[in-house]
Amino acid sequence: MTRIPHLLPLLLILSPLASAAEAADAPSASGPVAAAFGNTVFSVYPDGRSQKIWLAPDGKWTGLSRRGNALAGTWTTKGEKVCLKQSQPPTLPMSFCQTFPEDPMKGIDAKDLTGQHIHLKLVKGHVEKEPG
Repeated sequence: MTRIPHLLPLLLILSPLASAAEAADAPSASGPVAAAFGNTVFSVYPDGRSQKIWLAPDGKWTGLSRRGNALAGTWTTKGEKVCLKQSQPPTLPMSFCQTFPEDPMKGIDAKDLTGQHIHLKLVKGHVEKEPG
């Protein structure tokens, strides 16, 4: 089983791949990304399953894969994009970046690292089951 699909469909709120050097901007606690702190970012797949990610202001993130496996890593900003680098479980040494939605409560349609369509949305609080 490849671990690449675990790599952040969220920030997957994300688009082109960036190397760690390209994504080396310090985390920024301002703008739309600040709305994610203390809340849950859902990457919802067409089959209804979702990945959850929680961003912390210190540049770290944790999450749960669609199968409920623990995920973790670091995040940075690069211009208008948020870049995630996954450390748990270990994956390829790269970051995946995407523009964060201007209205995070509304969400955006995007693609995950494998090109699969997803819907990204922000839900208030630390939520482990998708509401609704």
